[in-house]
Amino acid sequence: MKKTNASILIIDDQEDILFASKLYLKKYFEHIYTMNNPKNIVELLSKNTIDVVLLDMNYRIGFEDGREGLYLLKEIKTLSPKTVVILMTAFGKVETAVEGLKNGAFDYILKPWENVKLLESVKQAVEKARKEQRKEKHAEVADDFFTGNSEVIKKAYSLADKVARTDANVLILGENGTGKFVLAHHIYKQSDRRNSPFIAIDLGSLNNNIFESELFGYAKGAFTDAKTDTPGRFEMTQNGTIFLDEIGNVPLHLQSKLLQVIQTKTVTRLGETKARPLNVRIITATNLNLKQEVADKNFREDLYYRINTMEIILPPLRERNEDKIPLAEYLLQKMSIKYGRDEITFDKKVFDQIEKHAWNGNIREMENKIERAVILCENNCITVSDLDLDTITLYEDNPDDSQLSAVEKATVEKALVKHHNNISKTAEELGLSRGALYRRLEKYNISTN
Repeated sequence: MKKTNASILIIDDQEDILFASKLYLKKYFEHIYTMNNPKNIVELLSKNTIDVVLLDMNYRIGFEDGREGLYLLKEIKTLSPKTVVILMTAFGKVETAVEGLKNGAFDYILKPWENVKLLESVKQAVEKARKEQRKEKHAEVADDFFTGNSEVIKKAYSLADKVARTDANVLILGENGTGKFVLAHHIYKQSDRRNSPFIAIDLGSLNNNIFESELFGYAKGAFTDAKTDTPGRFEMTQNGTIFLDEIGNVPLHLQSKLLQVIQTKTVTRLGETKARPLNVRIITATNLNLKQEVADKNFREDLYYRINTMEIILPPLRERNEDKIPLAEYLLQKMSIKYGRDEITFDKKVFDQIEKHAWNGNIREMENKIERAVILCENNCITVSDLDLDTITLYEDNPDDSQLSAVEKATVEKALVKHHNNISKTAEELGLSRGALYRRLEKYNISTN
């Protein structure tokens, strides 16, 4: 039977209790500590991570009211908040143990105990300790984020740090999944507005009929379901930062309304004539080429210049090859904490595939693949098949990097040989249309004769 990797501390002034409990519990847990003098607890907790403490409530002859135990419980919870405490008390002193539960103890065990009940209580306490540790790690990862060491991403974040200290409007450009929201939130966190609201809105998901009411608010009676006066997202962001994602998808007739709010720094609720002053920092983002959209008359030129005081371009993951493996390791840490699989790692063969994979879905694709692998992996080592990267994704654009082009050419040739030059079957395996496959055959001078 495999032991649980956990540290248990037993504190009791009776040596026979310490011996018996250690002898029994060491069959199930890796590390068992014992202590007959609770005065040493500060030193031990400062040097060791203890998951569970079994704490006797009385230590001096003639003093059996459990006050010492309650005092030590408080000391333990102060010194090591994540440590879970189980109280041990004699029959007839249950009232004091119940008081201990109110003060943060997890459970109590009556002496003499039944081994099965003792083991079950300790197992549950260890699981609780693990959950608390995972929460803490998850919070640490949530507060942190991955940038990278590639020059292109360092340039983007350097520019973000400079503009964060101002109130300038920022336009973030980049493909889907490149981390536009993360960059926008980073700018907010580095700004003087970091203690005020940050509100993000996906404009592409807003129905045209609710666009104005959601962003600008409405007065009671402005439309059928307007039961009360309601502020919009801009008002709710007062003194903070509003992030308008997918701004390139806003229809022309609504762009003018958005422009008016930005120009006048006021907002007027639907059904009202009163203009309310706004003090809001605006960050926008899109995966479209807004300059081309302006040229094609799909996006207002005046709105483009209003939102584009500073433009930051986030590069796709295929242009950040040196960041792929560090990013994968960061995402694995994040997902292993989320799903409680702290010991999970990558098989070394995975790294080669991670570097070769095109990642057309960028960071979001990698995150989804790794999350899926963490869920499905049957042991603690993620393989290539777990990541579902057996085939190399083809690049949708035409990278200048000759090495990447060579990989793409080899992939096409391999698929053609496999399907005996059948264009339809080859295109289907590669996830391309027949036309896209023909363009690659021409590009790489590949013959199908």
